[in-house]
Amino acid sequence: MAESQSKIDLYAPFERDTILEVRASKMKKMRGLEVMSGIDKTIIDGPVYVGRTGLEGDESDPTFHGGVDKAVHGYCSSHYPAWATEHPSAAAAFVPGGFGENLVTAHMNERNVCIGDTMIVGSPSALNSDPESCLLLQVSLPRQPCFKLNHRFQLKKFAPLTWKHSRTGWYYRVLRPGFVQAGDEIRLVSRPHPQWTIERIQEYLHRNQDDEAMNAELAQIEELGAESRDAFKARVARSAAKKKRAEKLARWRDFRVVERRQETPRILSFILEAIDPIIPPPGDEKSIFLKPGAHARVKLDNGLVRAYSIVGPSDSSSMTINHFQLGIALEPHSRGGSAYFHSHVLKGSILSVSTTFTNALVGNTAGGISHHIYVAGGVGLTAFLTSLEQLQAIHVSCELHYAVRSTDDIPFRERLSCLNPGTVKIYDKTKGQRLNIEDIVSKIPWNTMIYFCGPKSLMTEAAQLVNQYGVPEGEVHFEAFEADVVGGDPFEAVVANRNDQTVQVGGEETLLEVLQREFGEEGEGVEGSCCVGNCGTCKVTLKGGRVEHRGTALMAEEKGEAMLACVSRGVGRIVIEI
Repeated sequence: MAESQSKIDLYAPFERDTILEVRASKMKKMRGLEVMSGIDKTIIDGPVYVGRTGLEGDESDPTFHGGVDKAVHGYCSSHYPAWATEHPSAAAAFVPGGFGENLVTAHMNERNVCIGDTMIVGSPSALNSDPESCLLLQVSLPRQPCFKLNHRFQLKKFAPLTWKHSRTGWYYRVLRPGFVQAGDEIRLVSRPHPQWTIERIQEYLHRNQDDEAMNAELAQIEELGAESRDAFKARVARSAAKKKRAEKLARWRDFRVVERRQETPRILSFILEAIDPIIPPPGDEKSIFLKPGAHARVKLDNGLVRAYSIVGPSDSSSMTINHFQLGIALEPHSRGGSAYFHSHVLKGSILSVSTTFTNALVGNTAGGISHHIYVAGGVGLTAFLTSLEQLQAIHVSCELHYAVRSTDDIPFRERLSCLNPGTVKIYDKTKGQRLNIEDIVSKIPWNTMIYFCGPKSLMTEAAQLVNQYGVPEGEVHFEAFEADVVGGDPFEAVVANRNDQTVQVGGEETLLEVLQREFGEEGEGVEGSCCVGNCGTCKVTLKGGRVEHRGTALMAEEKGEAMLACVSRGVGRIVIEI
């Protein structure tokens, strides 16, 4: 069958096809993960009833699947030979049912199936004699692949290939319930949007997201399911509001401390609310919500500017650019930031806060990480807690290894206790419990992302070990909260795209500080956010000269042509563009 399928012209028009297999399954635990999934579907013999939300007896993770817009998943079995050829290590798994589809066909595919296509399903005799009794489906959405495909086929970063090649499959909504079985015919009844094949929609959904005209057109297609249609609507609203919002966010805004709480003897949490909140335009309400990994830059009355991880609140519906929570430890060698917060910032205090920036620590589950490991020490928990909560909310596998001075030094206890059993492992120094980073790194499961945040000793050891065990750069993230951001030999930088103006960077200041002073923090200046080399906001182009690279936001291949202005230092004279 594979040979005949591989010869099918996928661009040939579709009017009718045959359902080769009907598949369904209960939720099962995925092999090697503490994650439930309905992807492992088995063949159903004989007729099965299809209601408004799908096949009788079929189950799926409601986080990404199911519902009236995703009632039934269809896939073209003719894609499997191509996948097997391109990925020989997983060839045995590329067989019908591999993508977790309900209906297996051979001809209809993303190139000849359009959004809004209405199709009738039944035996040829029933379709001819009693069509009103037959199942009626409508194409509603392209499938959005998630990490479970990577894990199923044991191929890292496989999921994005499915939309890059337009081999994702598609979903149906059920317009009229009925029965379906293998051998039934599926016929095209109507096609209201012949120009919008699944393949063409994926062009603008994934590959070309900035075409304003296409985004606007797709946002108006009523037959397009809410998941994709809302995405296009949001892009239209964001585009319309982008300039106005950018102007507001670029400015420092005043926030009031509405709550100050003693989390532990040395860690305080502060909830800040904007005095003049930003109101999103209609259709762009989600733009004000913060993603896990966000930072806030705070300007203190003593002249210092510091960046802190946003740790909540745990209720994501209230974690916005207008309302968020910080957790700050009193460090023994504080350069002034944490000491100022602990001694001067009280309930009712007014603080000046600038743009927040997101590091996207949750990772790209659509891109396909199967498991996430977080390793934190002390207040480093603040960088990861919202990520853990978000991952578990969408049923993604994760774990936390957390080293503390004592159990009295654990902040946000209630939120930690709400994580799934077995997620958190605490290492209490007073009980002689030691965080063994080598044990964790040496046993990293397949297709796992690992994250570190803690004091310098933890970060140094982690960096050595991930290098020793060959952990790829793209599968590790260092979130420093303690960094040597100043200090070093003076150097000068020629700013090529500012008329070759030369700036001098002293031994106790950063390139970022000098660029902001010379060119203005807004407008033509360079932006900064975390100020410890984590986020990459301050990245500038390196045109010439030698650099002492610091921080973790640059990949190895980027270091020849970029530098982090907040931490890295030039050697002698360098040439940059901002």
